[in-house]
Amino acid sequence: MKQVAAIKRSGEWDAAKATDFIVLDAQDRHRRRVVLVGEHGVTYLLDLPKPAQLRDGDGLVLEDGAVVRVTGKAEPLAEISAKTPQELARIAWHIGNRHTDVQIIAGKLRIRRDHVLEDMLRGLGASVTPVEAVFDPEGGAYDHGHHS
Repeated sequence: MKQVAAIKRSGEWDAAKATDFIVLDAQDRHRRRVVLVGEHGVTYLLDLPKPAQLRDGDGLVLEDGAVVRVTGKAEPLAEISAKTPQELARIAWHIGNRHTDVQIIAGKLRIRRDHVLEDMLRGLGASVTPVEAVFDPEGGAYDHGHHS
């Protein structure tokens, strides 16, 4: 089993030089210690001092210097939009008030599919569209790591 020595954030390394890749959904990308299996069948041990939020495109640097790419797995999400930035901010407040993970992307919000939340958001005037996409939610106020 190969040991992960460090994490390089997306954009800080040449992804074309990855020796392998792992595919994980958003929940499985929040880890401290885990054995991961790459798409080439190789196992990797991630053993960090504290949990980290791995993001789509991050690189796991191995002890020998090789890098394994983290690839986000597409998940069923709801993409939320509003007519004005003010309405979107109000909708974002309501999502946050329910402590729901959210991703901010191109003037829209994404959350995991939840019919109760989706109905509430439509009631607030939001447009809600089902999508399948990689989910990279915001880390929160106390996460001092990488943000999209």
